[in-house]
Amino acid sequence: MMEMELALVGLQNAGKTAVVNAIVAGGYSEDMIPTVGFNMKKVTKGNVTIKLWDLGGQQRFRSMWERYCHGVSAILFVVDAADRDSVPISRSELHALVVNPSLSGIPLLVLGNKIDKSEALSKQALVDQLGLESITDRELCCYMISCKNSINIDVVTDWLVKHSIKAKSSS
Repeated sequence: MMEMELALVGLQNAGKTAVVNAIVAGGYSEDMIPTVGFNMKKVTKGNVTIKLWDLGGQQRFRSMWERYCHGVSAILFVVDAADRDSVPISRSELHALVVNPSLSGIPLLVLGNKIDKSEALSKQALVDQLGLESITDRELCCYMISCKNSINIDVVTDWLVKHSIKAKSSS
């Protein structure tokens, strides 16, 4: 049995807890309560146990992100692709996080959530607006997802499982 730890970060209301629930339970709940501080969930997929740190996205919690991201197998950065006003803030928080030397080289999976909404950005627009092409010191992947409609959740899970195997084989 392999184990991996993941940190989910992103602004409040981006859908981090929804992503965790979609991965863990394969479900979606409309009435989510904002995560205060953090939650931790464990899920087993195949022969991999994934420990998910779901970190609060409110301003006062963002300074804690680095601590929880330190030493994880991958960082999942969740963005509400339908909330265009929040994307520049997501961009600055993401870049502030990845410049931390302690997080150097940790794979980054950026999830553009809420693509079920008509105002959601396209993948290319999200990549451009988040400045993802400037992050070159690590493996980076971006998927557009909808927790509500279970779009691409399986792709995300596959990516995670693949990276848990990489994380273990390289350590």
